[in-house]
Amino acid sequence: MLRSLTKGLLGLIGVSSWLAWAQSALWPDQFGTFEKVASRPVALSDQAIWDEYGFQQAEEADYKSAAAAFRARAYRLRDPTGALAAFQWLRPAKAQPSKLGSLAVETADGAMLAYGNYLFDFRGYKPQLPELEALFDRLPRLDQSAVPTLPGYLPTRDLIANSERYILGPESLAKFVPGVPPSVAAFHLGAEGQFGRYRSPKGEMRLAIFSYPTPQLARDRAEAFRGLAGTMVKRAGPLVAVVFSPPDPDAAERLLAAIRYEVSVSLSQYVPTRKDLWWDLILNIFILIGILLLFCAIGGLAVAGWRVRRSAGEPMIMLHLEDRH
Repeated sequence: MLRSLTKGLLGLIGVSSWLAWAQSALWPDQFGTFEKVASRPVALSDQAIWDEYGFQQAEEADYKSAAAAFRARAYRLRDPTGALAAFQWLRPAKAQPSKLGSLAVETADGAMLAYGNYLFDFRGYKPQLPELEALFDRLPRLDQSAVPTLPGYLPTRDLIANSERYILGPESLAKFVPGVPPSVAAFHLGAEGQFGRYRSPKGEMRLAIFSYPTPQLARDRAEAFRGLAGTMVKRAGPLVAVVFSPPDPDAAERLLAAIRYEVSVSLSQYVPTRKDLWWDLILNIFILIGILLLFCAIGGLAVAGWRVRRSAGEPMIMLHLEDRH
């Protein structure tokens, strides 16, 4: 009896787990003209970097139509910054920019793009915008907050295509910029970094730009980076740019000179909404009063009916106050 109950409980737990996974599935049953024939979780390598990027869930799905088939992966990260970092890390070296989005590339037989806190990798098929829009509309726990502006400070001249890597902590720092101690980058201060590789006549150059909350913190970190052997360092506002062991110091100097921090000030203009219109406020007040009167009337009738029904058949109590004179 106990064994049967145990098996039943385990089976119930298994069914519940499967239902929970099915409800949080990232890929729909239908994608354009394709139907999903199978799906599974994705086994990840470099788990420490994924954790640093804010990994939450990954799913791989197989789709098939009458004429073709393809396989796709979806990764959900904690926020768009993590999706940006994963996109830069996983995109193929020979991928070309795509019109599917600002963070999108395509290969000969596939495409990869980041949308919000999601990263999508299509293999064997290049999706169309209407298909992607239908997918985006049903994504669970979608975060569409702004992506960091730090990648925009990388100079584009002589930048090796798809060499950019976003750095969010010690794990990605060790992966993409080995030799830099995490204590020098000081991620506990809120630092983030953007790395890129550049061509020069005398060899490849490695550039990393670190962003800090304040210029004062950046000034202190710039001195720490200058203490590393073979580095050329420039501070620009809250940014610290570092070229590591450049084969051509003159080319490195020109690269650093191209990094400029510009402060942009924007004024937020308030746009009135319906709640700011006084006549709407008066109308809503009268509507509320009407609703309250209706509830009072219904409540009064209900109480009166209940009292009448309760007192039915009972004799009326007479006080005979006129006999007291």
